[in-house]
Amino acid sequence: MSRDTVLANANVVLDDEIVRADVHIRDGLIADVCTTSTSVASEDFDGDYLVPGVVELHTDHLEYHFSPRPGVQWDPVPAVLAHDAQMAAAGATTVFDAVRIGSEGATSNDEGAAAAAHRLVDAVMAASDGDMLRADHAIHLRCEVSSADCADVFSEFVDNPRIRLASLMDHTPGQRQFADVDEFKRYYLGKGTVLAENIDAHIAFRRDQSAQFAVRHRQLISGLAADRGITLAAHDDATQEHIDESMSLGVHISEFPTTVLAAEAATANGLQVVMGAPNIVRGGSQSGNVAAAALLERGFLHVLSSDYVPSSPLQAVFQLAADHTLDLVDGIKLVSANPARAVGLDDRGEIAVGKRADLVRVRAHDLPATERHLHGRQVPIVRAVYRAGARTS
Repeated sequence: MSRDTVLANANVVLDDEIVRADVHIRDGLIADVCTTSTSVASEDFDGDYLVPGVVELHTDHLEYHFSPRPGVQWDPVPAVLAHDAQMAAAGATTVFDAVRIGSEGATSNDEGAAAAAHRLVDAVMAASDGDMLRADHAIHLRCEVSSADCADVFSEFVDNPRIRLASLMDHTPGQRQFADVDEFKRYYLGKGTVLAENIDAHIAFRRDQSAQFAVRHRQLISGLAADRGITLAAHDDATQEHIDESMSLGVHISEFPTTVLAAEAATANGLQVVMGAPNIVRGGSQSGNVAAAALLERGFLHVLSSDYVPSSPLQAVFQLAADHTLDLVDGIKLVSANPARAVGLDDRGEIAVGKRADLVRVRAHDLPATERHLHGRQVPIVRAVYRAGARTS
């Protein structure tokens, strides 16, 4: 006979309200949500929030752990373990690890991109199969469609069942994210992937590559993704034409649109708009593009991702609630139910009977007035994480 785990005396964030309740877990699933306590608690939450686990669709941090400095590669399985621990500590129970494919060319310091991608995907699989991970991991292939080798490398991965999401990217200077060429220079020189003396040649090379390959690779990759049931995202949409192209390719997600126009068109066409939670926390885009808050205010934002700061999704949600911009119920949907639905994961993302018991205990900590200038009035403290009912953090 199965024994219940009972998480008691919690402020439980449900789909439509917050209730003081006990949550019963059996065989990895939510068995009951009781507003009247009838059982001995496995854990007394003392009024802390219980929220659905964060479903993270776009985190770049696996690559950062694998390559912590330019020219340095860490052992891939330990890199995966470190990344997983950081994501779990931030409340993520489902993580789509972003892995870039598509070499940036001879004028950059980017060598062996395809080999690195294979090492990372293999490491995620080994760690998952070996039951080493706290979160449930899948792979998000970030496809630099302007690169000559992008489609060939994608075809090497496409039959791997852990590939669940692919995004079509084109970081060519002069368009999309880098409509401002000077911003492109600042970004790549700051990363150290392009030397200053090579930057103009690199810009010319990237423009030429995009003209040769971008359209063809978008079509090839979208066709392969559709055949395998891989969810497809577009990246850095800026214009109505970009959205029209996305619709023709079978795209379901618009990641980081750079203009209100693109986000509005994406929403009108039923696409899920993803923005970075750091954009909310910082109050704007690091690249000078549209602010996520502006899209949220207009109803054009559906999902927040951590992007480059693992702890930012919950921080953004609690900041929005503390500032009375968005109530906590709707805020949590941006990082749990909505991303889960966007990639077809109907078994998680909310606290409801029969759903996976992917849960996070959170205490909201009020910041002193002297510390509120950047990060709002409140910060969430993740106190415990449960995946399929088992405590992992």
